[in-house]
Amino acid sequence: MSTSTVQLFAALLAVATAIGVVALLAAALASPNPAARQVTQAVAEYRSLIVAVITTVATLGSLYFSEVADYVPCTMCWYQRIAMYSLAAISITAAVRRETPTPYFAVLAALGAPISIYHYLIERFPELESGTCSTSVPCNYVWFEELGFITLPLMALTAFVAVLVICIPLGRVSR
Repeated sequence: MSTSTVQLFAALLAVATAIGVVALLAAALASPNPAARQVTQAVAEYRSLIVAVITTVATLGSLYFSEVADYVPCTMCWYQRIAMYSLAAISITAAVRRETPTPYFAVLAALGAPISIYHYLIERFPELESGTCSTSVPCNYVWFEELGFITLPLMALTAFVAVLVICIPLGRVSR
């Protein structure tokens, strides 16, 4: 499988995740509807497993791009990885132990999301870079862009936002 195929597949996964998040929020807001209530209850019941799958796929994707495709991570990428890899380890442990998500899920996702946003903005507007990144691996370098806007930081942001939405007590959203 070529790197360009993996890039496209990862971008499509990000789009599917974003659509899933929007659908989940819509279901939570429409909770008087029995089908919507079933969806939110299922997500609540399997939330640790869902977060584990999302963060593990994101972690494996980032490892593929750095170790197989040889995309050298920049400083912002490393900060996002710290949050995502920690989330993957904690969520896999929680899923195996059949525990409910810990506050660490939301905290790590809430720390990773703004970093992803800033990184994505640096890619679009290099003048926003504040000296955090090195000159050898600049944060504004775009390794690839799929569908005209999906880059690595946007994929990470999608995963962080998905974790945050899944950690919301969805039964309370509609009240």
